[in-house]
Amino acid sequence: MSNNKKIKVLFRHRFMEMGGVEKVVLSMVNNLDPEKFDITVCLTMNQGELRDEFPKHIRKVYLVNGKEDLSKNPFIQKIQLARRKLKLIKAEKDSKIADKILKEKYDVEIAPSYSTFSMVLNSSNKDSKKIGWFHSDITVPKFQPLIPQVLEQIPRFDYFIFGSQQTKDIFVKTYPDFNLPENQVILNAIPIEELKKKAAEFTPERPKVPTFVSVARLHSRKGFHKLMEAHAKLMNEGFAHHITVIGDGEEKERLKIQAKNLNVTDSFELLGSLTNPYPYVKNADFFILSSESEGWPLIIAESLILQKPIISTNVGGIPEMITHKKNGYLINYEVDEMYEAMKEFLTNPELVSEIKDNLVNIEDQFDNQKIFDAVENIILKLAQP
Repeated sequence: MSNNKKIKVLFRHRFMEMGGVEKVVLSMVNNLDPEKFDITVCLTMNQGELRDEFPKHIRKVYLVNGKEDLSKNPFIQKIQLARRKLKLIKAEKDSKIADKILKEKYDVEIAPSYSTFSMVLNSSNKDSKKIGWFHSDITVPKFQPLIPQVLEQIPRFDYFIFGSQQTKDIFVKTYPDFNLPENQVILNAIPIEELKKKAAEFTPERPKVPTFVSVARLHSRKGFHKLMEAHAKLMNEGFAHHITVIGDGEEKERLKIQAKNLNVTDSFELLGSLTNPYPYVKNADFFILSSESEGWPLIIAESLILQKPIISTNVGGIPEMITHKKNGYLINYEVDEMYEAMKEFLTNPELVSEIKDNLVNIEDQFDNQKIFDAVENIILKLAQP
């Protein structure tokens, strides 16, 4: 281990595009004690809306430039992307490429999601202790191609963190004889006062009809194609409302085409990615999450703290936060259930009022210091000689 008084900790992550894991990384590096830990974050790509959000005492390095730094000329950009891809392929095979950039040895290396398991496990620093962090439901169909590799990797970690109790329970149920390393469930921390401050930064213009807001990457498993179908059905039946979706991703063009075909381009608004979506959450009437799968989504906790009535699919760790018809409304991943739930919120003010009453003291259930202390204790224990 390092001879320095501070424990040297390395986080490896792909990029800093707006997302739950990215917020977890920021939350951890902002709150781990700088008197105890010397922290470096190594990004695969210096990319995303949150890439400059690290505090000054955190060292950030990266293997390649992000898309923000590439040429605007399509021909030149194509060449740059090809070169970047080659460099990333080489870096994945040869850990010494990252070593040349890092120029340090670390006591503890952390992979905050399965996407960086191999980077941490294949580190040339064989003496470092290695922590894996897992937020995914292993039974989701689209996760199946990754399972053999993930199952091979998990036992190689010195410590393993599950992002929700559901994530661990379903893993253990699916693989009852699997040899897990020492592990613990640690929920994602919520910077409550910072969240409230950001939510009050401005008041966005909003339609004069009831408004639902959703914040997520535009990925097929987020279910926006199904949500749009439910929305169009309600609109066709005369239930006026508006849906604002904040996020970007590979499904954007398909969703635009779908909105045009369903004639809901104006009422199903794709706002794009924002570094601060919280004023939109605060000023909407309702929040809706239509995902096929989730871990323990920060945006649900954040929307609860902003006292927003929520409709959400009953997946991942969400039932650990939402009790049906008490502080939110849980549904299955079906168009008809999305339709019925939104209709209920639009036509049943008594239910909405009861949910709002139950959200008044909701932030009491989120104990951030307990979360930070748990992670600190894991690192301190692993770093002992």
